[in-house]
Amino acid sequence: MNTKILVSACLMGHAVRYNASSKTLLSESLTRWRDEGRLVVHCPELAAGLTTPRLPAEIVGFDGDAVLDGNAAIVESDGRDVTPHYQLAAWLALDAARSAGCRFALLTDGSPTCGSETLYNGQFIGQRKPGSGVASALLRRHGIEVFSEAQIDLLQARLNEEEQ
Repeated sequence: MNTKILVSACLMGHAVRYNASSKTLLSESLTRWRDEGRLVVHCPELAAGLTTPRLPAEIVGFDGDAVLDGNAAIVESDGRDVTPHYQLAAWLALDAARSAGCRFALLTDGSPTCGSETLYNGQFIGQRKPGSGVASALLRRHGIEVFSEAQIDLLQARLNEEEQ
C-alpha cells in the first residue's frame, strides 16, 4: 500500500486561498503521487467553514504551537480575532490525515494554518518570520511529518525511506 500524503488543496490548483486564488505546484513528484493515489487533497480553512475570498489572517504572537496552547491569536486584517475558526481548521486537517492514514503532509508555507517553515509576522506588512501554522503544529504533535512546497525533494526522500 502506498504511503498517503495530506496536501493543501491550493497546491493542487483549487482556488481556495484567502484571495480566491490557487498556488498550483507543478511537480513531477506531485503528478506521480496523484496518479499513484497517494494524495489526500484538503483545505483546512474551507473545511472549517471559512469563505473564499476572505480577509487575510496572520498569527499575532509566536506561532501555531502558541495558538494551540492559548498563548497567541489569529486575527484578520481588520483586527477581528478568528482563532477558533483556525483551531477548528487544524483539528479537521488532523482528522482528514488520520482518517486516510497519512504519514506526511505537504502544506502551503506562509499560511497561518498550513505554514510549516515560515509565517507572516502578524503585522500585515508582508514580512515573514520562522514558524509553523496551527495545522502544521497540530499534525506534528500527532506524529505526521509536515513539508512545505519548497521541500518536495525532501518529502520524496522520506517517502523512499518509509517504503524501504
